[in-house]
Amino acid sequence: FLYFDTSILVFISGFLIQLSIKLVPSTKHHCTDFQTANFLRGSKLKVQFLLFTSSRPSCGELILADDSIENYSFNSSLETKIIIHGFRALGTKPSWIEGLVHAILHTSQVNVIAVDWVYGSTGAYPSAVENVTQLALSISQFISKLLALGVSGTSIHIIGVSLGAHVGGLVGHFHGGQLGRITGLDPAGPKYTRASPEERLDPGDALFVEAIHTDADNFGIRIPVGHIDYFVNGGKDQPGCPRFISAGYKYLICDHMRAVHLYVSALKHSCPIVAFPCASHQDFLNGHCLDCVDPFLFSCPRIGLLEQAGVNLRKLPKEVKVYLMTSPSAPFCVHHSLVEFHLQKKRNIVTSIEITFCSNSTKDTAKITIPRHQEMGKRLLAHRVPLCQINSVTLKYLPKNQFWRKDETSIVGKFCVAPLPLDRVLQIQSSCRQDKIAGFMLTH
Repeated sequence: FLYFDTSILVFISGFLIQLSIKLVPSTKHHCTDFQTANFLRGSKLKVQFLLFTSSRPSCGELILADDSIENYSFNSSLETKIIIHGFRALGTKPSWIEGLVHAILHTSQVNVIAVDWVYGSTGAYPSAVENVTQLALSISQFISKLLALGVSGTSIHIIGVSLGAHVGGLVGHFHGGQLGRITGLDPAGPKYTRASPEERLDPGDALFVEAIHTDADNFGIRIPVGHIDYFVNGGKDQPGCPRFISAGYKYLICDHMRAVHLYVSALKHSCPIVAFPCASHQDFLNGHCLDCVDPFLFSCPRIGLLEQAGVNLRKLPKEVKVYLMTSPSAPFCVHHSLVEFHLQKKRNIVTSIEITFCSNSTKDTAKITIPRHQEMGKRLLAHRVPLCQINSVTLKYLPKNQFWRKDETSIVGKFCVAPLPLDRVLQIQSSCRQDKIAGFMLTH
């Protein structure tokens, strides 16, 4: 009985030892989160590299500086996305990190490395800028380890947010511009608008450099810094963002962070976010840029992970400004259509016409202005559903109030619409009809 009892004790203790081994994960599989800092502790850089993979998209695997990367879940046969955040005034983890990591891993099977430099980015903005070069060197050294493993430089894609975009530019510069791709999400403007190309993101920093501009009149940079520069809604004052300072922090940061949310949305949703090259935002709105013939030979650039943004050119031009409109909320994608109105006879006053596209769930409006003594006016209209789902088009004449003379109550003319991109200028003539409008509804 005593021997039997001892055997049981030995068996139980052995089971407990085995159980404890199974329950306690190895050090390399511990999940590590971003650091937090405050302005009193924010002077040191303290860089962390956190690895996320498709099998563990919510678990950041801390890669220790002295360890071989081969000891971790890093897969050298896959592409690598490196995310670099920007200035963190309050020393907190970026709220968008998890969403971006998940969106990337949802789209493709890759290694995602999130660079945590919260300590060095906290406090005063000039202090964070001073840390940029040292941080870029640390990331460059990390990439050199990857290259030593046999990872191809062209398979490395840096995604930098705000100040992080310029960090990515320096990293690319240190690697001779031979890394595959850099995406700048509203690259920071303060301290960088007048900086030399060597000090900021520029097209020479990677084989393909793109930037999404959403706050060019405040925290973002207003100059082109890539091969393709997307100026979303003109690059400032994003729809859906508060316009009054009473909204507090959201008023300050909403436009700037829209680039991140737009990029995440482009990865998560199937509807394309397409842009068009143009000399200016106003020219784009006025319908002067209707295709991507020059300089992209009909291949319009798209926000997302398509190779070279979907542009089919062997040698890319530099600093091409492209424009697009978006909706106020996710998924942000819209369809762009050119709308025209041709007056039956010219008028000696300015003519304004409000055009509304209505579907079962949406209503989108634009206003055409026809200058005095001219016959035709045109405008781009952004609509959230394709033209085939538009149930009705409302044309509303907006009479001009004149104290000394009564304006006409209705006008007669020809209304035309065509979706972008237009392959031929003549294409718009196929969707025209003659109408007399006051508050007129045109139905399909």
